Amino acid sequence: MRILISNDDGYEAGGIRTLARIMADFGDVTVVAPKHHQSAMSMAVSLGIRRLAYKALPHLGPGSWHYLDATPASCVKFGLEYFYEHRNPDLVVTGINHGTNAATAANYSATLGAAEEGALNGCKSIAVSLCNFRPDADFSVVEKFLPGILRNLLDHWPEGRYGLFYNINFPDIPPEEVKGVKFTRQGRGHWVREFQEWDINRLAKYEASGFNRAGIAGDHALEDGERAYMMIGDFVDDDPGAPDADHVQNEAGWITITPCTLDHTDYAELERLTK
Repeated sequence: MRILISNDDGYEAGGIRTLARIMADFGDVTVVAPKHHQSAMSMAVSLGIRRLAYKALPHLGPGSWHYLDATPASCVKFGLEYFYEHRNPDLVVTGINHGTNAATAANYSATLGAAEEGALNGCKSIAVSLCNFRPDADFSVVEKFLPGILRNLLDHWPEGRYGLFYNINFPDIPPEEVKGVKFTRQGRGHWVREFQEWDINRLAKYEASGFNRAGIAGDHALEDGERAYMMIGDFVDDDPGAPDADHVQNEAGWITITPCTLDHTDYAELERLTK
């Protein structure tokens, strides 16, 4: 099996190192990851006449490693074009993301955006996340359960389904505490108080909890008349206790698998409008 791996936390992140080790047992691994942290980029691509720095990383493994100073979706595009020119890989896997991509976090996630790019190009694609933002997160729960989950999904993958990809979220608990695996829908929620006055002390608090500074704020100087804000916010659960919502079941100790699609069409509304 030929496997392309990417992520949004950058090639140095612990999650992608763990994912490459897991996937090496399934086949030949090629990693093309962003040079820097690229969270919340969704399917953004690095368009325009600009230089995109690329580098091969032969000292890393397993597999063949590379970075591109571009968005995660662009990294997948690059990997498909330069390493699978005549035939797509058998599988695109993105992650392991440091932090949950359940509920509406999925709408912003560049981990999912990179998997979507694979699906857009006709590849079987899977995004993997752990509900822990820390750089030193313990991925043992993923190492224990992901191989079996992947084999099950690949053995039963529906043929001819345009744009299908899977969003897998792992709870941040020891493997022995996992209750099992559930197939879920994307949960609902939104953020409030998202823009708050810049506070270096609060930034330090977030960094201490494991957030990557590159994903929180820039350090550029302010121009005259500018004020500094930071975008963080508080999540509001619009699906409290929903038994079929991914984020609810993650919090309850379940691994969740949410089938996703590239097609944004609301078919029920399309039918209503047509009538």
